[in-house]
Amino acid sequence: MTAIPTEITLHQKTRALEVAFDDGVRFTLPAEYLRVYSPSAEVRGHGEGQAVLQVGKRDVNISGVAPVGQYALKITFDDGHDSGLYSWDYLYGLGRDEEILWHNYLHRLEAAGASRDPK
Repeated sequence: MTAIPTEITLHQKTRALEVAFDDGVRFTLPAEYLRVYSPSAEVRGHGEGQAVLQVGKRDVNISGVAPVGQYALKITFDDGHDSGLYSWDYLYGLGRDEEILWHNYLHRLEAAGASRDPK
């Protein structure tokens, strides 16, 4: 069963999106985290093993958030990225699994000799 957001708040100063769900859970998701885990094909690829490691996104911010029907958000980032729809299930999973996903991302960056810092 899909948890539905009851409140969505963009905090541009702290570069985070706060999402409260109808099951009582609330997540504060950093813009950088949302950007590097964008559900877009540009980031995730079109199949297994085709994901593109996102680098240099430490300072990215969210410039806009728009609902898409009753099932998702379209998030626009100040680096121009605006593709991919963040479904309620996808957002919930990002919040629930943030610690392990973030750890995995940092590990992939290190393995690639890449950085979160913009060039």
